[in-house]
Amino acid sequence: MSDADEISRRASRIKLLLMDCDGVLTDGRIELLAGGDESKTFHTRDGHGIVLLHRVGLSTGIISGRSSSLVERRARELGMKHIRQGTWDKIKDYEELLREAEVETAEVAFIGDDVTDIPLMEQSGFAVAVADAVPETLAAAHYVTTLPGGFGAVRETCELILKAQGRWDDLMKRYVKSKDEGGRRKAEG
Repeated sequence: MSDADEISRRASRIKLLLMDCDGVLTDGRIELLAGGDESKTFHTRDGHGIVLLHRVGLSTGIISGRSSSLVERRARELGMKHIRQGTWDKIKDYEELLREAEVETAEVAFIGDDVTDIPLMEQSGFAVAVADAVPETLAAAHYVTTLPGGFGAVRETCELILKAQGRWDDLMKRYVKSKDEGGRRKAEG
């Protein structure tokens, strides 16, 4: 079996996509503001990828060692159900989330960028590292995105999962019109 076949096989079983936040959903930079607030930047395509997973009944979540009201807000905006922040024991939280979601480890993908994510990646059926992850995390991954964290890596992973499950084309009918034999666009229907 080729690496591409193995990646597709793993992605085809996914029911729950979990991820770290800083360095995965964001570029990893944290701007500390006056009054104790912070600033983070999220990519809209990553958010839309998460929404597309939800449209086909897949679940998503975040497991992060940091706590941030911004992460909570963004996760809720996207409809993410499984959020654990400020965790010192990511494995414990991971296991709790799997029980809540009623999935097996083979049905879980985890996206990480740093060494703290490796234990979760090793537990998951589909371990993903963002392109700019540290070398140890890259080595632990089944798949390494072409895009860096905070710049579409989550969307890339969502697309890979949806395509492996044969769901991408149906989702795209909402956005992309088919062409008739003359090359003109026509509505599906």
